[in-house]
Amino acid sequence: MELSTRYNPQETEERWYNYWMEKDYFHSEPDEREPFTIIIPPPNVTGVLHMG
Repeated sequence: MELSTRYNPQETEERWYNYWMEKDYFHSEPDEREPFTIIIPPPNVTGVLHMG
């Protein structure tokens, strides 16, 4: 198998998009529940984790 020396985003994205379509990854099943929104998401650990 020979690897390309240049990245071709169109080729890569098309291949993955077709895979996702085959696996039905874009399928959803809407329901009747009331939607909700989280305005302030939980904090992320972006530094050294500590207690206190």
